[in-house]
Amino acid sequence: MAGFFERLKAGLTKTRDSLVNGLDSVFGDYSQVDDDFFEELEEQLVMADMGVPTTERILADLKKKIHEQHIKEPGACRELLIESIAAQMRPMEGAYDFEEEPSVVLVIGVNGVGKTTTIGKLGANFKASGKKVLFCAADTFRAAAIEQLTAWAERDGIDIISQHEGSDPASVVYDAIAAYKKRNMDILICDTAGRLHNKKNLMEELSKIGRIIQRELPEVKKEILLVLDGTTGQNALSQAREFLNVTEATGIILTKMDGTAKGGIAVAISSELSIPVKYIGVGEQAEDLQRFDPESFVRALFETEKE
Repeated sequence: MAGFFERLKAGLTKTRDSLVNGLDSVFGDYSQVDDDFFEELEEQLVMADMGVPTTERILADLKKKIHEQHIKEPGACRELLIESIAAQMRPMEGAYDFEEEPSVVLVIGVNGVGKTTTIGKLGANFKASGKKVLFCAADTFRAAAIEQLTAWAERDGIDIISQHEGSDPASVVYDAIAAYKKRNMDILICDTAGRLHNKKNLMEELSKIGRIIQRELPEVKKEILLVLDGTTGQNALSQAREFLNVTEATGIILTKMDGTAKGGIAVAISSELSIPVKYIGVGEQAEDLQRFDPESFVRALFETEKE
């Protein structure tokens, strides 16, 4: 989607300016590929929030390519570096099967990452592709979350199942499943509470919801999407690890990637976690949330005006 690529490129401007300028300086300042050259490359990648473990993997892959191709000039390493970064973000087979089959999607994430807004955008996009979508407002600990998701539902023309603040989230999910079956819907998207600070309660709540879904809809696809705020950089990676300790997430949604200088976190998350980044958000509109395409991301990260 050309329009989204342009928005992605614009959203990554701060990261690109910092990373590309820094890398171009390294490629231009060094006359040979040596330890000092690699040390400077490492510093630039870490500064872009790719993190130390991911950076080490990227540089190990780069060194292998340089050795195999007998490259001596630093300037000839730029494209190889881009290839090594892209290699950290290969998509998984069948990552989007749930979009095409009857499915229940649980959306998790701490408050403030854009979780409820992301659900609204996902629902709008699924509906635009011809799917019958139902929302479930199971983040019952915040009245604002229920109100916000209701506003998205009204805007998108999507049905929503909700109860009052303080209701049992599993009860809301149960009602939503009944409506999902009765109305013959395609995709049920459930908002959930983001109370990571109380892991035991969160785990128990999600387990209860999961049992209800499995009992009532054993045949449908189950997807658990973790929403992370891309502007928080390495904190987002730490947050993901915390959630993965108590949930079985199947995919990551990176939000607020427009305007952040920490865009390299997408590479770190893709490389270091055992689950893929599935969607990326670069703006306020529904169409600003799209499937994550590693190749497009890397091209947007490195493309400059002169190219």
